[in-house]
Parts: sequence; C-alpha cells; structure tokens
Amino acid sequence: MKNSKRRKPQEKWQNSRTPGPPQSQRDRLWLYGAHTVTAALTNPARKKHRLAVTSTDHGLPAADLDIEHIERHDLEKLLPPGAVHQGAALLVSPLPETDISQVLAATDINSVIVVLDQATDPQNIGAVLRSAAAFSADAVIVPDRHTPDATGALAKAASGALDRVPFIRVSNLARTLKELKAADYWCAGLAADGDQTLAEAKLTGRTVLVLGAEGSGLRRLTRASCDFLVRIPIQGDVDSLNLSAATAISLYELKRTSV
Repeated sequence: MKNSKRRKPQEKWQNSRTPGPPQSQRDRLWLYGAHTVTAALTNPARKKHRLAVTSTDHGLPAADLDIEHIERHDLEKLLPPGAVHQGAALLVSPLPETDISQVLAATDINSVIVVLDQATDPQNIGAVLRSAAAFSADAVIVPDRHTPDATGALAKAASGALDRVPFIRVSNLARTLKELKAADYWCAGLAADGDQTLAEAKLTGRTVLVLGAEGSGLRRLTRASCDFLVRIPIQGDVDSLNLSAATAISLYELKRTSV
C-alpha cells in the first residue's frame, strides 16, 4: 500500500501540549549506567548537578562537573536497590518537555514516529526508546495519563536513548493522531487482526506506528483513529509479542522498505 501525500490544512498547527517544565517528577533524579550517563552528559538540554564514579578509569566524556570518586557501596546507597550502575551515576533534572511542532520542524519525508497507547512498564518503554534510536525514529509519543515517569530505571532500559529521542507526553492521544495526519503522516496501528502484514502494506512516506498495551492492545478510540491496521505474522502457539520486540520488528521493516 503506497502512501499518497495528504493535503496540508490551512489552519495553524494546534499543539497537544504547551512546552514547559514536566508536570510530574520535578525533583532531581539519579541516572546510572555507562551509556545512560554518557548520553545525559552530552545532551545540552539536560541539566546536570552531580557526577559520581567508582573508578578513575571511568571513560566518561568531559563535563562541567566535579567528578566525585566514591566507594561502590556508597554509590549504591544513592540508587534504587539492585540498580546496575557500572560504576557511574549522574544526578540530573528531568528533561524539559518537547512540543510536537519542534519535532515536526526537523523531519523529512521518511519520518517515523512511534506512539504507545497505555504502555505502563518502564522497562518496556525504555526498550522502545532504544529501538527508536537504533532505527532513527523521530519521537516516541505517549499519553500523559497512566504512563510512568522517566525514572532512572526507564532511562537505564533506554541505554541512553532517553537523551537522544524526544519522549513526548500528550493529554489526548486521539487528538494527537489527528494532528499528525494533518501534518501528512499516515497512522498504522499494530493489531493481531490487521487486514495485512506490515510487509504487505509496503508503507512509505511519513508514518506513525501505533502500538497498544500488551494483552489489551489498542483502545477503541485509538484504533479508530488509525488509517489502517497491520499485523506481524506470528506462527506456532505464540499469539503475541512483547511490546518492545514488536516495536523493534516494525521499525526494522519500515526502515527496510524506505531504502
């Protein structure tokens, strides 16, 4: 299914959210793990406050921070129990919110945006962000309600992608999909009962990939807001895939067909 260009509307873009400080988790938080800390240190939009390491041979990029060398057990006292920190932790402020219009201004005709409908597992969301970074998706959009905050655990699962891929929270997902359609995107919802496989759809051009929560899938209004439904062919006794695995497969297929 080849995408034809949508006619652009005459009215101005209506923002789903107004840029500003995050609505929740206003306090500082610890990021940990080599990739996560490195990405945050090199992100000019991220406000950094304190960097702690357990080794002088940390290999982290230079930053305008005094590096604290502390014992491993002292570092672990700063972090959640069981945190895999790899000897590095960075105290930061949450990232300022990104407006969708800012993202759209920097996209091209092959832009891909991922939308998650009621994903609630921070590990899954982090893994989706990591796949989005690997396959050059322009943003990951989530509903503000029920979506967990961008905690250290989510950032660790994202392996640095939280500081590389815009993570946008919106108040109304259906309205956001409508706005993306007005910006020449086609919305493809992933569903087990999709009319065709993702490969058969042969999606080209600006595409929004919409994925629902594991188990319940896409909500009714989200599903109705999609232009078409596609599926990943699954064989055997497995009837569904993990959200992050489904995202990675779908993004790979979109990337493959765009080159």
